[in-house]
Amino acid sequence: MEYNTTLGYYDIHADRFYKSTVNVEFATMQRHFLAKLRRGSYILDFGCGSGRDTKFFLEQGYRVDAVDGSKELCKLASRYTEIEVKNMIFQELSEVGRYDGIWACSSILHLPIDELAEVMRKMVIALKEKGIIYTSFKYGTFAGERDGRFFTDMTEETFAEFLSKIKGLDVEEQWITSDVRPGRGEEKWLNLILRKRQR
Repeated sequence: MEYNTTLGYYDIHADRFYKSTVNVEFATMQRHFLAKLRRGSYILDFGCGSGRDTKFFLEQGYRVDAVDGSKELCKLASRYTEIEVKNMIFQELSEVGRYDGIWACSSILHLPIDELAEVMRKMVIALKEKGIIYTSFKYGTFAGERDGRFFTDMTEETFAEFLSKIKGLDVEEQWITSDVRPGRGEEKWLNLILRKRQR
């Protein structure tokens, strides 16, 4: 229910959200992720928002599937990236062993913890062996509605506890950053690189 409210928020505010994120400088994080992949690897931009990161990955020579739950953001992102952005919710992910990397930047944090666990298991299945996930959460222990959207925040400790229930994934790196959007520098984010274990 909370996630539907969140999708409604993004549909209503799609234009404003697009304009506030599409030109945000994020190359340091993008390149850090790409450095762990071979050139031309297959990436899923999972909750692509404005399409900013998809466009960057495509320009660097990677293959990208981009999806988002907001129909309105899909339209804007498709126009910006010049690829078809698929409208689907996270729970609909059904690929098996398809992706070298999944980029879930500020996206799956909108899921309540039980749904987040279900989706994370689907992400593991969608990855090739030794594939990687980048994801990020607002830093803290809050879970609930904030500014019209649902959020599950994480700390290093709460994420470790969460990940202990997900088979086949290890934390390769984790670090804290400040929000890169103008005027939001006091907001902290937990960034994670997760790697799928080899069988």
